[in-house]
Amino acid sequence: MLLKRRTLLQGVAAASALVAMPYVARAAGRKMRIAHAASEVHPGHILTTSFRDALEELMPGGFDVQIFPNRQLGDDKQLLEGAVAGLMDVVAVSGVLIPLVTGRQAMNAWQMPFLVRDYDHFGALALGETGQKILDDLRPAGLVGLATADTGQRNFMSVKKQVSAVSDFAGLKTRIVPVPLHQQIWEAVGTAPVGLPYGEIYGALETGVIDAVEINVSSMMGENLWEVGKHFTLTGHYPWHMATLMSEQFWDGLNPEEQAAVTEAGRRSVTSTLTYAKTQDLEGREALKGKGVEFSALTDLADMQARVAGLTAEWAAKDALIAELVAAAGKPA
Repeated sequence: MLLKRRTLLQGVAAASALVAMPYVARAAGRKMRIAHAASEVHPGHILTTSFRDALEELMPGGFDVQIFPNRQLGDDKQLLEGAVAGLMDVVAVSGVLIPLVTGRQAMNAWQMPFLVRDYDHFGALALGETGQKILDDLRPAGLVGLATADTGQRNFMSVKKQVSAVSDFAGLKTRIVPVPLHQQIWEAVGTAPVGLPYGEIYGALETGVIDAVEINVSSMMGENLWEVGKHFTLTGHYPWHMATLMSEQFWDGLNPEEQAAVTEAGRRSVTSTLTYAKTQDLEGREALKGKGVEFSALTDLADMQARVAGLTAEWAAKDALIAELVAAAGKPA
């Protein structure tokens, strides 16, 4: 009996020594949960998988990353609130909701209408000095910004008719994210904006609660919206930016080496996501055409641009970082 007890004590001591050894902790990997609301074909999912893969390259075995897509742990707003409260480790959320939840307005800069030209332009801005400042602006809200990427240039989809001119927007019940910026933009264009959660778009289009939605190709495919809407107008009015955010509580629990790794992994994920988003946008258009979706350009795009032009100056006056991104976006490439 004594021998068994001694053996047991020796085993406990050995296990304790192993737990205390840094390289064993590394091998086990620090657990990290990442959640988002998008489907696995959406660039928002690629933003998280690219981050995970880059983190593994930078720090092999350092993290045990588990990704929860498809609103498994909540919608964008719930995930963001969870990260602010320290209940979520890392989330990837639509940037338009960040000012709503945190009160930090700088993230609105990315959706100044017709400011960002294309995916490459977005990448240059996001990985530049001002893009980093916008991420850093979230620290007072308890969030560490790791990445911002364009997950799909926004266009317009309607159910009953093709929107070919600005006059066709008039009165269309159009789903928007219920935030002041989108409300102003789509009222200026002439629609009747309706604020709805992302997960309710399909049913609302199908039942006639809404007539249209401003949307990107990736969401058309990921949410199967092509089943209920066949009229797609290429407006490219702003990018749909998503941000990878870590709770400050989780960040503070990392050592300096781990903090450096997650920071660099975030930057690397931007380039990977933009490459995917650009390719999916172009290839997705062809796939949607094969499903009966009709594509057209807006014949008087300049009129649409003119209707919303004043909003950029108005919003730039609200926050210095919005004004700074507007200035940076206007510089020659």
